[in-house]
Amino acid sequence: MATEIVQAPVSADGQGMTPADRLAHEAGSYVRTAPPAPKPTREILHRIPAGNPRGSWPAEEFAAQQRREGVAAEVVLDLPSDDFLVIVEVA
Repeated sequence: MATEIVQAPVSADGQGMTPADRLAHEAGSYVRTAPPAPKPTREILHRIPAGNPRGSWPAEEFAAQQRREGVAAEVVLDLPSDDFLVIVEVA
């Protein structure tokens, strides 16, 4: 007794999936993500050139003074302007 191999019918998508199979596949493949959180607005309190002989120390000292006064300041490097920025996030 010989075994006969039967090919599945090829649908219009060329992958052998019926329209119902395609819909089920796409529905199961969908990854739901939360909408992106809005970016916080940042306010620049102080700007120090990155080429300063003391490096980021002046910016760090200014940020430390602001933190002692209760302001949540942080230092970041702005590459396009080549400056250290002391910033706070504004709600």
